[in-house]
Amino acid sequence: MLRTANAKKDITRKPEHVDIKPQRMGFEFNDKVPRYWLDNSPFLSHMMNALSVLFPQGEQYFVDAVRYYRDQINDPTLKKEVQGFIGQEAMHSLEHIAMNQHVRDQDMPVEDMERHLKVLLTGFGKRLPKRHQLAITCALEHMTAMMADMLLERDDVREDMHETMRPLWVWHAIEETEHKAVTYDVFQQVGGTYLERAFYQILSTALLGVMTTYFTARMMWNDKRNISLTDVGKGLWRMWGVGGVFSSLAPTWLEYFKPGFHPWQHDNSELIAEFKSEIAEHVAPQYRNGNRRTLQ
Repeated sequence: MLRTANAKKDITRKPEHVDIKPQRMGFEFNDKVPRYWLDNSPFLSHMMNALSVLFPQGEQYFVDAVRYYRDQINDPTLKKEVQGFIGQEAMHSLEHIAMNQHVRDQDMPVEDMERHLKVLLTGFGKRLPKRHQLAITCALEHMTAMMADMLLERDDVREDMHETMRPLWVWHAIEETEHKAVTYDVFQQVGGTYLERAFYQILSTALLGVMTTYFTARMMWNDKRNISLTDVGKGLWRMWGVGGVFSSLAPTWLEYFKPGFHPWQHDNSELIAEFKSEIAEHVAPQYRNGNRRTLQ
């Protein structure tokens, strides 16, 4: 489906059957969640916990970057998608705050990591021009979308997640897929340039790698009695070796640099329907029966 995004060119848009609506899930993390919930690996579990710590503040940054331009959007369809995006990201923050409390309860230095992330976002990220903040958001949304697609595509990754943790990450992946083009479409409509998005894709990737590595290292240091070189080596190979979880995403990452790129050129919307029914049973009772929250 093609729609006119601006006077210069047409861009691909979200498939009409994909609906961007926020859903509060009410996940709970208790003693049934094992300490090492991903493949029984301390390294891999700490790495995913590190990503979770990034989400609440990171997603608020995304919301602020998009909300700034909301009144400049003339396309009513895109305006509705922005509203859905804001609501979904707000729900993601709430659910990961709950998960991060579980990580904190394991004596992990979550407050320190959150404070250091805030310094990066406020001391650097928020000082950039507004459109550059939006370019950073587009870049990071591309990375979350490609990781979401990987999670939904690869049975081996999902199956190695403990059953108490898997629903959170599958639900998050579904919604990242649903709204994967919203920030990009806003960026295009408000005059974002190719140079801006290409530059901030490189910078954002580097910063994400540094912060994730730092947070993972902090958790491993706190848990050093249970860390082994064998576990770390196996984890690194699984992530970055031949056919690894992250190394296999390199071609998708590079697609972002194509001048005519659009997130929905890779239409993986069939995965949304495939997994939504599975996730529906995990909605907490108080949030069932269509009780959705839409934030402005």
